[in-house]
Amino acid sequence: MNSVTVRLQSTVACAWRLQTTRNSRRIPALPLHCHGALNTDLPPVKTNARYYCCRMEQRKGLLFRQLFESSSSTYTYLLADSDSKEAVLIDPVLETVDRDIKLIDELGLSLKVAVNTHCHADHITGTGLLKKRLFGLKSAISKLSGATADILLSEGDSITFGKHCLTVRETPGHTDGCVTLVTGDQSMAFTGDALLIRGCGRTDFQQGCSKRLYESVHGRIFTLPDYCLIYPAHDYKGQTVSTVEEEKKYNPRLTKTLEEFVDIMNNLNLPKPKKIDIAVPANLVCGLHDI
Repeated sequence: MNSVTVRLQSTVACAWRLQTTRNSRRIPALPLHCHGALNTDLPPVKTNARYYCCRMEQRKGLLFRQLFESSSSTYTYLLADSDSKEAVLIDPVLETVDRDIKLIDELGLSLKVAVNTHCHADHITGTGLLKKRLFGLKSAISKLSGATADILLSEGDSITFGKHCLTVRETPGHTDGCVTLVTGDQSMAFTGDALLIRGCGRTDFQQGCSKRLYESVHGRIFTLPDYCLIYPAHDYKGQTVSTVEEEKKYNPRLTKTLEEFVDIMNNLNLPKPKKIDIAVPANLVCGLHDI
């Protein structure tokens, strides 16, 4: 082995010494033996890496998939008990029903409940078509949404799949019927449009109320453990997950006072969702309209 190769190997080995920035989780920097000597004087390597995936892999017995529909930037979530294979699907989209069924079949799962976090205005839910194609599947949505479904959810209700469950927290404001679904150990929260990553749902249609939304997020979501992972119904910037702690610190709207928040929401001047006139009537009848 020539001297160049030896020096290269030593440099690569030393580069594995990792220390995160102050805004990321800290990992103790481990001293490495480089070229036979203990090297503790190397400068730290900075990274913005997050470690949510590692945490998820440690969740014994829970299968989890985050799926994306690009037209409406909607996230659909599949959760299943790895032993019983019972599964729940959160916020399915009509255009991706084939994808969802294919994945469920490949993983050998039995889908028990398809639940919507609220009556969506930007896409038609896939719940109705899923019910037609999967025998025994039940639909679920908040009782306060005004929509029809097999299961009408209220505060404190649970959706059980195998040994796992999702608990309902009512979080109105974007609409009257918004709910946040929280895993039994409070490590994951599916917030729908109430809380987005560094944002929140609009409040200028469908019974929207900025004051109620602010109170919902602060009283029903920000009271979850800081480490609780936040999974929203949408993201428009390629972000996939946040935490309660991050949103309490960095959400540019919800870190404001109530008065400031209301003023921000009253001046967004957003265009009306393109599919609202089709999506809302369809979603009020579980997505069966014109299928």
